Parts: sequence; structure tokens; C-alpha cells
Amino acid sequence: MVLSAAMIISITLVLAVIFVNGWTDAPNAIATAVSTRCLSPRAAVLVAVVFNTIGAGVMTLFNAKVAETISKMVSFEAASHLQANAPLIVLAASLSAIVIWATAAWYFGIPTSESHALIAGITGGALALGNGLSAINMAEWKKVFYGLGISSVLGFVSGFVIVHLIQQIFKHVKRATANTFFTGGQIFGASWMAFMHGAQDGQKFMGVFMLALYLNHAASRSADGSFRVEWWLIILTSLVMGLGTSVGGWRIIKSVGMDMVRLEKYQGFAADIAAASCLLLSSLTGIPVSTTHTKTTAIMGVGTARRLSSVNWSIVKDMVLAWILTFPGCGLIGYLMAKLCLLIF
Repeated sequence: MVLSAAMIISITLVLAVIFVNGWTDAPNAIATAVSTRCLSPRAAVLVAVVFNTIGAGVMTLFNAKVAETISKMVSFEAASHLQANAPLIVLAASLSAIVIWATAAWYFGIPTSESHALIAGITGGALALGNGLSAINMAEWKKVFYGLGISSVLGFVSGFVIVHLIQQIFKHVKRATANTFFTGGQIFGASWMAFMHGAQDGQKFMGVFMLALYLNHAASRSADGSFRVEWWLIILTSLVMGLGTSVGGWRIIKSVGMDMVRLEKYQGFAADIAAASCLLLSSLTGIPVSTTHTKTTAIMGVGTARRLSSVNWSIVKDMVLAWILTFPGCGLIGYLMAKLCLLIF
């Protein structure tokens, strides 16, 4: 009965974190298409749900490296003096910390990285099990820092370069004709971004879901520590993520797509293509990157290509501060929540 209750709680919290990701992170994928009026909010959410599902499924089928990286990042082996179900308690506490962090950021309209909140939260929880730094798989953690560089630098540079290329290619094309072309282009860009969001973030949360099942003795690991991801989990993850986007995504869409930089259709297209390309590269190499970082830095690069004053740097400052605080903040909350839950239960 104890294990059954722990399983219900841990799985419920995994689904809550997936929902919050859709609530606060998935809107980044469709923000530019909504802000440039190429898609209505309702149509954009539908695009997000459909292509998140396809992205999670296709990428997991051909390359599940991101899910494997997340599931092997930390060890939830409990120290000898703790009770047998301590790993379950700690995982649940870690996930609750992610929900708290992400909801607070959403309240202030700041697009944080749920990917980094997830990594920090489960790392803080794993450290609370009493095995010290040996609980952290540094070979997998290094990929997170590689991802920080890819999502920030490559996103910005790609946005800057691609928008300049578009300006050169279309400089003799009538604005009305160009707008017609880029309206379709933005719909394609939003679809591709949603696809890559599912490929990246969908896999991350499927990895944690499988970890929860494993700790509940409801799934097995292969010799290299990886899991087999079933289709029902792909569909469940995508639908819960899409539900979160439909419920609470507008604040983030407004911050990313409207407040930070006022984009024209061709600029929104450039930002989407730049960000999605970076996410594709990261997914194929198994590096877990933040879709939030990638999309927002791509938008910054596009805006800067016009002039520095095009970017609302006060919004950028709030975002960067939130990104910096995510690792220590969510890690500390995960650690403290885990210790508290171990004392109570």
C-alpha cells in the first residue's frame, strides 16, 4: 500500500511538471507566430499540441539520447540509514520544487527554462539522499553546460545571420508579396519549433517519467541504464503538455513574442528557423538544451540585426536573471523539499 500510494503521488507530480512545462515553456514555440498575427492563439495551441506529439514520437523512435541523458544524470540510490522508499519520496519532493519554481516565474511573466529547473530539482533531491557528489553523473551533467552555450550563443548568432540573409534575398520583393510568403513561413516555423520542443522537452520529461516508474518497480532498465519509451507515454506527455499551453501560455507568449522585440513576419520566421535548427542539432547529438534559451536568444539576435534599441533590454535582464537563478534556486528548493519530506514521511 505504501508503494502504491508513492507511485500515485510520484506519477501525478511528473504529470504536473509536464503540465507546467506546457504552461510556461511550450508557448515559446508559438510565440512569434501569434505575435505577428500569422496564427490565432487557438490555432497556435492546436499546432503546438499536434507537432509536440509528432516531435516527441518521431525523435524518440529514431534517437532517444536526450531522454537517456536525463534518466542517467543522477542516481537515486538511498544511503543505508534511510528507509526503502526514500528515493520515491525524494523524487516526488524534487518534482514539487520544479512546479513551485515554474509557477512563480509564470506569475511574473518570466519565461524560465523548465529543462534546467528539472535538472536542478532532481539533482538537489538526489543530493538529499546522502551519497554526496557521487550521486551526480558528471559525464551527463557536462552536456547541460554544452547545451547552455549552444542555446545561448548559437541561437543568437543564427538569428542574426538568418535575418540578414532574408533581407538580402527579399530586398527587391514587394512587401505585400513578402508578407504573404512569410505568413506561410511563420506557420511552418511554428510547426517546426513545436516539433523540436516535443523532441527536446518531451524526451526530458519522458526520461523522468520512466525514472519514476523504475523507482516504483514498474519499469526495467537496460544494461547501459537507458529505458524503452512506449508510445502511450509519448502521447500522454504531449497531450498533457498541450493542455498546459492552452490553459496558461498567454503571459509567456506576450513576454517573448511582443514585449521583448516587436517582430515583423520575416523576422519571426527567421527566429523560428534559427531556434528550430539549433534544437535539431542538439537533439541529434543528445545534448539537453533549453527551448526557452534557444528561442529567446534567437529573437534577440533577430532584433539586434536591425538595431540594438529594437530589443527591450529590461525584459532581457529579467529573463537572464531568472536563468542564472534557476540552477541554484531550484536545486536548493529540491534539496530542502526532499529533506523535509524525508523527515515527515
